[in-house]
Amino acid sequence: MPKLRLPILLLACSVAIVFAEPADAPRHTQAPDAILLTIFLHHDQSKTLDEINKLEDEQGLYKVFPPPGTAVVSWHVVMGIGQIVTLEVPAAKLREVNRVLEKSAWKAFRTDFYPTYDYYPVVREKLANKARLAL
Repeated sequence: MPKLRLPILLLACSVAIVFAEPADAPRHTQAPDAILLTIFLHHDQSKTLDEINKLEDEQGLYKVFPPPGTAVVSWHVVMGIGQIVTLEVPAAKLREVNRVLEKSAWKAFRTDFYPTYDYYPVVREKLANKARLAL
């Protein structure tokens, strides 16, 4: 995919993720010293799903990720892309998150990291059709 289209894709995925949450899902409250980190785990389409699952198991991805002291805010599968995970991460734990993924996710996935923030409280007030709000 050309690099110019990536920002548009990220925006589209972010909007889809915000509105995909169930109505009764609690809104996330961020600790003062933490950041939100959105991680793209891109599927390697040269591998089958069974091959990817085997690599995840062999490398212990779900045993070590997310590392202690971090919290999963959301975890979605985006068809044709892979998985998108948003974590709450204390700033001091950023390196640890990166190292855990380098050791446990590489080979199965290609990773991208994006510092993010919850824009929903701002946009919620701007949306014209309040009946469509699920959160």
